[in-house]
Order: sequence, then C-alpha cells, then structure tokens
Amino acid sequence: MVNPVNGMTSAISAYNQALKGAANPSPPTTDTQSGGGFADLVKDAVQQAVKTGNSGEQVAAQAVEKSADLNQVVTAVAEADLTLQTVVAVRDRVIEAYKDIVRMPI
Repeated sequence: MVNPVNGMTSAISAYNQALKGAANPSPPTTDTQSGGGFADLVKDAVQQAVKTGNSGEQVAAQAVEKSADLNQVVTAVAEADLTLQTVVAVRDRVIEAYKDIVRMPI
C-alpha cells in the first residue's frame, strides 16, 4: 500500500521542480555535507510550505486583477492546498508519535 504522506511529498517535489523549470536540478545534499540535522530539515520544510502558500496567494491576487493565466492560478492553488494537507498530515503524525511516547512505561 502506498503511504499518502510519501505520495504528497513526492507530488510537492514534482511541482517544485516544474516551477523551477527542472532544467538543472541540483543533487540533494546529505547531512554530512550540510552539517544539518532533523531540526534543520523541519525548518526548511516549513519555510518551503510558507513560500508555497504565499506564492498561491500572489497568483490568486493576480487572477483577481485579471493579470494571471487560469492555468497558473489552478496550479498554484492546487499546490498550496497539497502543501497544507501535507503539513497537517505531518503534524498529526508528530502528535500521535508524541502521545505514544508519553504512554510508554518507564
């Protein structure tokens, strides 16, 4: 069975690559190269989610002004929606993991 969170994450990555043009994708960095940890990973993911939401809002505002293409609006709004769903799913998983840890006997 396919994990919905992994599917959403891969969809977001595909959207981001399509937005950037995917002409020259940079190779992913590992923790040994960047020196970052889990906190940096979460911080970067949240910052990217905020940027995606802001981008969706900007395109929607351009649509109101009738200066944006309908395809751009639909793509940006769908991407923002998918990002929000992913953030909520991850948050729910973190809360469930925390509850499981609290319930563990010492």
